[in-house]
Amino acid sequence: MAAPPRLGAQPRARRCRPSPAPVTTLPPSPPPSAAVSPSPPPPRLSLPRRRATMAHGGPRVSAAAAPRGAARLPPPPPLPLPLPLLLLLLLGAAAALRCAEPCGRPRPGALTRGARSPPDPRHGGGAAAEGSRSRRASSSAGREQVSLISTSFVLKGDASHNQAMVHWTGENSSVILILTKYYHTDMGKVLESSLWRSSDFGTLYTKLNLQPGIATVIDNFYICPTNKKKIILVSSSHNDRDQSLFISTDEGATFQKQPITFFVETLIFHPKEEDKVLAYTKEAKVYVSIDLGKNWNLLQERVSKDHIFWAIAGVDGDPDLVHMEIQDPSGGYRYITCQIQNCSDKTMRVQFAGGTDRDSLTVQDDYIFLQTTLGNQTKYYVSYRRSGFVQMRLPKYALPKDLQIISTDENQVFVAVQEWYQTDTYNLYQSDPQGIYYSILLENVRSTKQPEENVLIDILEVRGVKGVFLANQKTDGKVTTLITYNKGRDWDFLNPPDLDMNGKPTNCKPPDCYLHLHLRWADNPYVSGTVHTKDTAPGLIMGAGNLGSQLVEYKEEMYITSDCGNTWRQVFEEEHHILYLDHGGVIVAIKDTSIPLKILKFSIDEGQTWSTHNFTSTSVFVDGLLSEPGDETLVMTVFGHISYRSDWELVKVDFRPSFTRECTDDDYESWELTNLQGDRCIMGQQRSFRKRKISSWCIKGRSFTSALTSKVCECVNSDFLCDYGFERSAPLKSESSKCFADFWFNTEEPPEDCMLGQAYTSSTGYRKVVSNVCEGGVDLQQNLAQHMCPLMAPKGLQISIREESLDVKPGEDITFIVRQEQGDLLNTKYQVDLGDGFRAIYVNLTMTGEPIRHRYENPGIYRVSVKAENLAGHDEAVVFIQVNSPLHALNLEVVPVVGRNQEVNLTAIVLPKNSNLTVFYWWIGNNLQPLLTLDNFLVTKFAETGHVRVTVQASCGSSMLQDSKVVQVFDHFHVLPLKFTKHLDMYNPDIPEWREDVGRVVTRLLAKETNISEETLLTVVKPGLPTTADLHVLLPANQLKQKRSVTSDKRIATIKQALNSHNISFFLRGGYWVLVTLADSSSDSQRVGGGSGYWAIVVLFVICLVAVAAFILYKFKRKLPGRNVYAQMHNEKEQEMTSPVNHSEDTQNIIQGEEFIDDDLDSQTLGHARVTPSGRSGNLNSYRVPLLLMPVSVQSQAVTQAWF
Repeated sequence: MAAPPRLGAQPRARRCRPSPAPVTTLPPSPPPSAAVSPSPPPPRLSLPRRRATMAHGGPRVSAAAAPRGAARLPPPPPLPLPLPLLLLLLLGAAAALRCAEPCGRPRPGALTRGARSPPDPRHGGGAAAEGSRSRRASSSAGREQVSLISTSFVLKGDASHNQAMVHWTGENSSVILILTKYYHTDMGKVLESSLWRSSDFGTLYTKLNLQPGIATVIDNFYICPTNKKKIILVSSSHNDRDQSLFISTDEGATFQKQPITFFVETLIFHPKEEDKVLAYTKEAKVYVSIDLGKNWNLLQERVSKDHIFWAIAGVDGDPDLVHMEIQDPSGGYRYITCQIQNCSDKTMRVQFAGGTDRDSLTVQDDYIFLQTTLGNQTKYYVSYRRSGFVQMRLPKYALPKDLQIISTDENQVFVAVQEWYQTDTYNLYQSDPQGIYYSILLENVRSTKQPEENVLIDILEVRGVKGVFLANQKTDGKVTTLITYNKGRDWDFLNPPDLDMNGKPTNCKPPDCYLHLHLRWADNPYVSGTVHTKDTAPGLIMGAGNLGSQLVEYKEEMYITSDCGNTWRQVFEEEHHILYLDHGGVIVAIKDTSIPLKILKFSIDEGQTWSTHNFTSTSVFVDGLLSEPGDETLVMTVFGHISYRSDWELVKVDFRPSFTRECTDDDYESWELTNLQGDRCIMGQQRSFRKRKISSWCIKGRSFTSALTSKVCECVNSDFLCDYGFERSAPLKSESSKCFADFWFNTEEPPEDCMLGQAYTSSTGYRKVVSNVCEGGVDLQQNLAQHMCPLMAPKGLQISIREESLDVKPGEDITFIVRQEQGDLLNTKYQVDLGDGFRAIYVNLTMTGEPIRHRYENPGIYRVSVKAENLAGHDEAVVFIQVNSPLHALNLEVVPVVGRNQEVNLTAIVLPKNSNLTVFYWWIGNNLQPLLTLDNFLVTKFAETGHVRVTVQASCGSSMLQDSKVVQVFDHFHVLPLKFTKHLDMYNPDIPEWREDVGRVVTRLLAKETNISEETLLTVVKPGLPTTADLHVLLPANQLKQKRSVTSDKRIATIKQALNSHNISFFLRGGYWVLVTLADSSSDSQRVGGGSGYWAIVVLFVICLVAVAAFILYKFKRKLPGRNVYAQMHNEKEQEMTSPVNHSEDTQNIIQGEEFIDDDLDSQTLGHARVTPSGRSGNLNSYRVPLLLMPVSVQSQAVTQAWF
């Protein structure tokens, strides 16, 4: 079966890619026919990774479509086929039964019908059973009677099979092979299969039994393109543990089993030598066999699928050469070639210096294409006839987002380029013979994106007549169809017919109305697309479309032309599938519908008149049409099914009885090819073809040739195209238009590849269209002047690394590649400095492509420079290489408790400490946008209280580590500095885990000694020596919202007492006890909190206010109620008080005025005052009065130190 679709191969372009026949499948839930999406065309080649497809006249409706057309690559994934709404209604009651079976989307490349029930027991449990019936009918066609014979055959026992692959051997053979199978979508494999063979053009079929008594499951079959008698079947066991091949050399009459040790995904026959085969496995390995699959040898590993190519005859000197795209150990991709006899790492050749993009290698005809991407810039390279790779030259500011290869025949490359400003259109370009320089042909060709990144581009090459293309252009939202007869030099709209199929005027007059065609491919590989052309029927085009100012998606009227697009006729009101027989002598049409049918239409006069024929007595859902390869006979097969649960039915329709003789020269007439302006000289010659007269009733036969004569013409302006760097002013006009140089193109400069001593020709702005054979006449290149190439200064010097990474590890190999885009290469010297003391001078460095291999032993940053210099000038390229050891550890150092709106230092500790150019990414809270620093610290603030997560990532080269911590943000808390005895420094490893353990021990001991909740204490040991710590005293959870002075917390005094009493200590190795004390016993604890400046101002203001009030009271000698009472209470209770701290410290606190009388404790009221038990404090008239105003004794200071 053919490979996934690729854009741009001609029918012969990929003969090196033989494969199995397409798979036919029916969808479980069909949409209406108008909703069917376009499908990809036969295989084409795509340069970028995305798979693109160009319309090309529809897949051949014959078994040979696999080995000839679609055989080059696997077929595109089909979309569901339309199935009848009536049948859905009738089977609605049985829907639950059908869904009981595994349902799902069909496998790519398969035409799948809906889920079916197991084989009917009446059919012998799926055993081979055959049934056939014949039907003879006569249909009226013109003067004579056409006698058709229809023979039906039912593949009994295959009702549960939902896929079919059909192959007609052809070439004077009457053998047809049909493989039906039950593909389980959910399991992704084939569970049952049957292989049928007919040797009489499909009249009777025999079910083959490959292994008597053993159930054999066939996944695929492959046909040799050079000898279609040789067939290989791929069979899998039910347990998927092994695979086998069944090999036939007699068109499937007999098979020989050959076990294999790998699982085949696809087979690739050699295009010339019939016994040589490549096998691509599911493990991305390639095996080779030179004896038709009997023995296999491993060729290469890590190979990209669909990017394996046999040698091209006439281009590659060695027929055993294989082109491959492989993945190297570093993860990049390379283009290599090797011989099938020996493909080891030592013998394979790397054909392109540097890495390539994945899935970009394309080998097609004389050309090899690949692409490279660096940053956001993609460059495309081409090699012509295996010469060195050269960058493809598109207009300077095309800035392509995507590039698809359309065709490569006749020594010219057609590409479709999606430029920077385009979204759903492409521009069409044409190259010079070498495929290097490109000129614009047509802008804004419509494109459609499909699943799996497939791209469909609305351009179709009319087969049978070289140089004729159809394209759909999208402008201002409108899609119109254009045609060219000279390979894109001139484009015109399609002339509409004057009358419709009923003979009524169409009222469609240019320039307001034209004919527009859908240029899409059929979903089913066994039916035609919306436009049908054939090599064997030149000038004959049938397509679906509409008349009007633009293309309408839901209108699919059928039109036909027999003079290559000059005049059109409407033949049907709805879309039909088309099949050409006998070189177009008979045209068969079957309606594209979702309901079963039994009528086909045919014409023997190029669509001027049509007859009908009942090819079966019972209406069937048509799954496909089949004819002998080449469309050279008059025998066809219609295959389908009566219902979802019915067996496959094949109907052979034989037109041979209607034609009793072969045509002679008198039965033909000639016609000349002209364009829409009536010019007979097209592509430099007058071409005439012959076709059968309408009055003749004969068979053209296999020996028929359509081309009659050709005559060379004199050259005219239309034979010339704008050269590279030039564009036409009116690209759609047929009349000649002048070419103008683009603003960026300097016509006086020599070409970029001009070498000293060589000659170059300056451009006049024109070049003859490739394949144009005109002679004499107008010569728009006659004023060409020859110039000698001057010595050109080097420009565009570049240094790249094959490993594609500027970061390496010490001792790791690195490969430098030097490229020069412009300037002289032969007479230029290159001075290379690798930055670590290595210096060298090279000659012809960029011409030979020789890489520079090096190894850096020590970490650091190295400046690598290359200076290219000759007598005309110089250029320099520089790259910085980072040699870094991978990061081993990362720890985030942060104070776990901070105050709101206070600066805090976040520090990231990395190992190794001398890591070079480490980048730090900081995430604060839930912010998705990180802060980047080159320093390992960050100073920040937290505006809100609560828990905030801080995350840091350290990135150094290819290594990256992360650490995260939670920070608690409070408005108020206390910090007490702690110190330890010096013995602790001896055993301080200065690592985070050790510091955390010491902090937990201190916190636990303090909580146990003071009976303070451990949740409100947090000890943080600081990094470095000597070992110190901070004790954070947090407010209890139930007091966080109370507006209360932090300094009034009695726990501080209790903690200080415990520390000063030397009650906190822990045991250390070596027999030492580590004592924990206050760092400075003479100073009070630090009060930390958000808004501290604001509260300081408030406190100062209150102090001043109270001081003024006290002065006034004293001045007027007014007594304060309760003052003497308080002093009296104090004297009475003095003996009950004990001071927890020394007097000097208390005195300092009193002078500072930091302590206030607490109003939260129980008290006794005396007059207007509250008296605290034990005389601890009091409240006077609800005021908080500073104690410095109270004339009490020194012993009364103990009152203020009883913190609570």
